[in-house]
Amino acid sequence: MLDGGASLMAQGVVESVTGSATAALSTLVRAAALLEPAGRAVLLPDTPAALAALVAMQSGELSVAESVLERAVATSLGGVLMDVRHRLLRAWIAMVQGNLAQAREALVLLRKVGRPLEPRDWIFAVALEIGVARRNSDLAALKRTWDQACEAVLRHPVDLYTFLPLGEFAAAAARLRDQHRLAPHLTAARTLLRQLGDPPLWAVPLHWAGLHAAIIAEETSVAEEHAAALASFRDRSRYGALVSAAAESWLDVLAGKVDPDQAESAARGLHAAGQWWDAARLAGQAAIRTSDRQAMVRLLDCARLLQGRPVGAARKPAEPVAEAVDAGKLSDREREVAELVVGGLTYKQVGDRLFISAKTVEHHMARMRQRLGCTSRAELLDQLRQILG
Repeated sequence: MLDGGASLMAQGVVESVTGSATAALSTLVRAAALLEPAGRAVLLPDTPAALAALVAMQSGELSVAESVLERAVATSLGGVLMDVRHRLLRAWIAMVQGNLAQAREALVLLRKVGRPLEPRDWIFAVALEIGVARRNSDLAALKRTWDQACEAVLRHPVDLYTFLPLGEFAAAAARLRDQHRLAPHLTAARTLLRQLGDPPLWAVPLHWAGLHAAIIAEETSVAEEHAAALASFRDRSRYGALVSAAAESWLDVLAGKVDPDQAESAARGLHAAGQWWDAARLAGQAAIRTSDRQAMVRLLDCARLLQGRPVGAARKPAEPVAEAVDAGKLSDREREVAELVVGGLTYKQVGDRLFISAKTVEHHMARMRQRLGCTSRAELLDQLRQILG
């Protein structure tokens, strides 16, 4: 079983570079199934389950990744060391699906174990911290973790299997305006891709991450280069086609050319590929950049739906302030805004999270301040902290 599993692992790795993602995934899933009866007795540098999960995640097959990892955890495939890797990858899936609390909880549980992580596991753990902080618009946590991220990439050589964390670090570097520290590692990753003939399975996620880093850094020309690279993979894989369409839609949205049909189709395509958080963000950003009221409402509903939030609740007609909410009480939307503002987010960050404009956030805050009788922002924040508990 060990010989057969190792042989299939090697075959799957080669197919991930020279063949199709489907073939590689099939081979690696077979390898994982073959080694399951041996469980913790199998000693390998990596497990076929972890490799299969990476291939599945990078080809838009998150349900397959979840299934393989669940079986690996249940059978203790690879023993204690590999159990950490399997759980980290499950947390990564939770993060890209927008289940940030679940991803955070997995990291907390790993810390409680107190066991030092292998370099590859550490780089994934730090990237999870970075990814959750970025998606939560938690700039303080992002800054706090950034030095660890820079150390993690120094301790682990650039290889195909760390492209996902490298992509998260690229977005964080752009957010913190510290791209130069990561530049040599990204150059090494692109060089490796060229040497391997730019295999779509590994190239698409790196260019997708590069696109978002360029968007964050407001480097339009660089974003266009990544979009063009993604377009070259459109006919080579289903996932490449979905991501390429999303990249084109992002560029149009940023340029103020919002086509609601295109934006919704691209967002739903990302959601179908498991990129739920990215999908909701694309639809939300398109909504707040269109001047068409009907298109805005439609795209906001789409964003909330893709994010897993109820649409009907967002459409309740507004009632007069004095009658709708008593002093000291907040509406559901006001509570959402208050929690984020009290948590330290800017109006723009709150707007990005809730798919509303910064001006709307400001209106919510002004309305709460008037109703609660506060004479200053500091007094308002104090009262909101007491209300929120």
